[in-house]
Amino acid sequence: MSDAIDLDRHAYGDPGAAITVIEYGDFECPYCGAAKPVLRKLVDGSDGRVRLVFRHFPVFTVHPYALTAALAAEAAGDRFWPMHDLLFKHQARLTDPDLMAYATEAGVPEPESVVGEAAQAFRPAVERDYTTGVADGVRGTPTLFVDGRLYTGRVDLGALRSTLGLGR
Repeated sequence: MSDAIDLDRHAYGDPGAAITVIEYGDFECPYCGAAKPVLRKLVDGSDGRVRLVFRHFPVFTVHPYALTAALAAEAAGDRFWPMHDLLFKHQARLTDPDLMAYATEAGVPEPESVVGEAAQAFRPAVERDYTTGVADGVRGTPTLFVDGRLYTGRVDLGALRSTLGLGR
């Protein structure tokens, strides 16, 4: 993988959206799990005005499976979003056999590629997300940035819509 890792590689929503919300997340974090449907509704209900960019911030000192889950999501390639959704749906079960089962369900052509040595090829992308997050002041998950500015409000649909000028 080159040094030029696209930090916006995991974008959900209209690529031309006027507003970009960046989430630094951890697949094992219960608060990220709770934020997932809120952020999805935010984008889906924005009429193309908002896009979400997911970046990995595995809090590996607290969550033992966060890093392997992040690597599995990266290794899922163009099936990232279905894998993302399954990882959050099954946060309490993120062992290698679980990850391979989710990859199968997500439609990853070679489910075994999301674990072990094969998944390690994606470590630079996860590390780049993490180090960029640290540089941006991320200390925990989920951390949101709206058009480059730290969002300090609640991860609540009404609060986010209000902050983004989308009404309630």
